[in-house]
Amino acid sequence: MTPRLMLLDTASLYFRAYFGVPESVRAPDGTPVNAVRGLLDFVSRLVQDHHPDALVACMDFDWRPQWRVELIPSYKAHRVLEEAEQGPDAEQVPDTLSPQVPVIDEVLDALGIARVGAEGYEADDVIGTLAGRASGPVDIVTGDRDLFQLVDDARGVRVLYPVKGVGNLAVFDEAVLREKYGVDGPGYADLALLRGDPSDGLPGVPGVGEKTAAKLLASYGDLAGILAAAEDPSSALTPSQRNRLQAARPYLAVAPTVVRVADDVALPAFDPALPTGPRDPAALSALAARWGLGGSLERLLGTLAP
Repeated sequence: MTPRLMLLDTASLYFRAYFGVPESVRAPDGTPVNAVRGLLDFVSRLVQDHHPDALVACMDFDWRPQWRVELIPSYKAHRVLEEAEQGPDAEQVPDTLSPQVPVIDEVLDALGIARVGAEGYEADDVIGTLAGRASGPVDIVTGDRDLFQLVDDARGVRVLYPVKGVGNLAVFDEAVLREKYGVDGPGYADLALLRGDPSDGLPGVPGVGEKTAAKLLASYGDLAGILAAAEDPSSALTPSQRNRLQAARPYLAVAPTVVRVADDVALPAFDPALPTGPRDPAALSALAARWGLGGSLERLLGTLAP
């Protein structure tokens, strides 16, 4: 039986944990640890319900890579705080979440859960690279629809999308993607760049929403086919669609590179095997006492134990 790999979009999950667990969950010194404990409970539930053989916490070492910004300057621009507040290109995160992120890193490291990122790349790119390298089935756990583009039935790659917490996950395979969006995995990237995404600062093609994008892709196959149709006076595109696509050509020339996740990121050596006990028991015990991780950590350790 080929091993099942689970890839966590870690920031997506700890954001959800932060907003899903009350801020009254605090360390002994009163510091909020709701994101830390919530993430530990998420991981415990995921392992319990889906039984991965290997698990990687994929990290955003660069949440807004410069190479993407150079192609589309508006990329995630609205998430950037004023330079005077937190320095250039600081991501907007709640004041009580930022201090919890280093704690999450330390706890995952002490547990022995692989935590992998790469300078100049987002977690999405790490996930795309690891999914592409995998020899067996892959479960990607994320609240980010961008990763739907990696869904691939032939390779057993699916997305587990949290609907409420992680106890209620929507499973996205190719059939679900086609039913909901009218496209397969690779087609989702084309749909996303045509539709645009205000949350990521992607303008899209004006006047082309999700349904129109899906219809264009159904008619012409992919972005290249749509652009070829825009050049062909005999195609069935309406005059307004043709004009909009022609006007958006500068954007459409660079958007695929920005929207499609990288699949060739150089990653450090790591062990993805799911630990059966903590890698550094002393460090984990100290972290548990310092941050009051209590039942959340105990439940995860119990789930990991053979």
